[in-house]
Amino acid sequence: MDSLWWLVPGLFVVAALYASVGHGGASGYLALLSLAPAALAPDHMATTALTLNLVVAGMGWLAFARAGHFVGRLTWPFLATSVPAAFVGGVTPVSVRVYAVLLAGSLLVAALRLVMAVRRRKEDSMEPPAWAVAAPVGAGIGWLSGVVGVGGGIFLSPLLLLLRWAHVKQTAATSACFILVNSAAGLAGRFTRGAMDYGTLWPLLMAAFGGGLVGSRLGAHHFSGALLRRLLAVVLLVASLKLLRMALVG
Repeated sequence: MDSLWWLVPGLFVVAALYASVGHGGASGYLALLSLAPAALAPDHMATTALTLNLVVAGMGWLAFARAGHFVGRLTWPFLATSVPAAFVGGVTPVSVRVYAVLLAGSLLVAALRLVMAVRRRKEDSMEPPAWAVAAPVGAGIGWLSGVVGVGGGIFLSPLLLLLRWAHVKQTAATSACFILVNSAAGLAGRFTRGAMDYGTLWPLLMAAFGGGLVGSRLGAHHFSGALLRRLLAVVLLVASLKLLRMALVG
């Protein structure tokens, strides 16, 4: 853990940033963990990120739900298939090389998500997807989330916004709930196959809790973090390139 103490302030900032838009922050945590001086095992990275996700996404969901932005009929169709798929993803063992490629792709998506400018649209132009559309989308995102160790919000949020399935505040509430439930399912899958590897967790947990508390209180519409989003996107991109190099060379 001595080599990971430098992660504490970074995790605080990542948790605050992600919580402010209804995300758990797993992609950011994984980016920081992948930059650690000593290489960490995939199981250690995934279980740590998913656990921090539970804390931060849970606080974010409560904040947005209390503000009246959670819409159940928008969220349940995605959860119905994503939960079992996330469990299967958590059970699925992958090699270090495959994990590196999957994680690198996930971090690239997260980087694009952070720098993407999504124009606000009128609420009456939004239309939730049909079950026949939401079910396979939820399953695909759930499986990948369970394997990689993220809650899936980095994949779901762009779809909700770009396809006009929800407005920004509804997207934040739905993503937070989606991340919370799928993180729990992914951890359950990892527990089933004996892949729960934490190391020393409590300093990272406290940093994420503090950041999540601050970010969720600010909320997506109060938090002005354009510069932080760009900086975090750079971190994600650097980590993604490092992982791709490890996959190709290693």
